[in-house]
Amino acid sequence: MVNVSSGLASLTALSDPDHPAHFYPGVAYPASKTAVNMLTVQFAKAFPAMRINSVEPGFTKTDLNGNTGTQTVEQGAEIIVRMAQIGPDGPTGGYFDVHGRLPW
Repeated sequence: MVNVSSGLASLTALSDPDHPAHFYPGVAYPASKTAVNMLTVQFAKAFPAMRINSVEPGFTKTDLNGNTGTQTVEQGAEIIVRMAQIGPDGPTGGYFDVHGRLPW
């Protein structure tokens, strides 16, 4: 199972004044995506035979951001598709982007 999260769900990033996400002014969106990450961890523990992870697709051009994203929908989908195809020995309960594991 792949849950679509956001880089704005990282408590590490949002609390670091040197990280660009630190200055995001919204509350609801980051809080909802952080909740998605918590569900990922809890579901992964509850269903250890399944591979359940959260992914950060990146700043993708969509209607949600007025098409100001820096990548295409196809580029954003890459990590979602990759994690959907992991085998039974793959990671579970993690948070990833195209470059690897992200800090919570």
